[in-house]
Amino acid sequence: MAPLVAAFFRGGVAPCDTGPVIELFHVGKVYPDGERPALVDVNLCIAKGEFVVLAGPSGAGKSTLLRLLFCAEQASSGQVHLLGKNLARLRHSDVARVRRTIGVVFQDFKLLPELTVFDNVALALEVQGRRRDDITRRVLSVLKEVGLAHKTHQPATALSGGEQQRVAIARALVVEPAVLLCDEPTGNLDAERAQEVLELLMTAHVRGTTVIVATHDPALLAAGRRRVVVLAGGRVVHDAPAFAEPPSLRTLRDGWAA
Repeated sequence: MAPLVAAFFRGGVAPCDTGPVIELFHVGKVYPDGERPALVDVNLCIAKGEFVVLAGPSGAGKSTLLRLLFCAEQASSGQVHLLGKNLARLRHSDVARVRRTIGVVFQDFKLLPELTVFDNVALALEVQGRRRDDITRRVLSVLKEVGLAHKTHQPATALSGGEQQRVAIARALVVEPAVLLCDEPTGNLDAERAQEVLELLMTAHVRGTTVIVATHDPALLAAGRRRVVVLAGGRVVHDAPAFAEPPSLRTLRDGWAA
């Protein structure tokens, strides 16, 4: 385990305290065909440099919250602020600029199977209009960081599940995001591969990226001390600050049963 990551697990690396990056004020989300609201009166403030685990069972509202932050959905009520901007007031052109500051990692990877590992990662920079030499330098650097420099020219479909997730993380990190959103990033992986992915996210965090990891896996909560926000039925039912004791088993059971 890398020294910075090990220090994080011991509680030796504290998050930055330089003001909020994400703020939610009484946020609600209702889908027209939904049986119940996806989010209900959610208030949340996440500071720059925090690592936050967004926990809860399937259907608790975790993915919906991330979609609001990525501007893939709009809140039905309340306000969502990201990097000082009220997302409901953004023009279409501004949405694209905000998204360039965000990296997203999905459980199902969302890689383009017809492209190589290099091209899947490069795509994130190409849409930003980066110069080719800059793209090549950044992609090779981040693939080396995630341990896939030797797989650069292989098709994405030729990789194992754990390797594909590392490509997805490389694609998110190559743009040097201010905020990294991860939706069940270890859900399809075995314990060893899940630990590798978690360590990559920790490395991004200790370099200053604000990281939010949504998960319904209680085992992920046991690794290290970090802020844990538990959602159940679209509501925040638990919010423990970083370096506090993890949520109790009773809290988790109550949330998972909601």
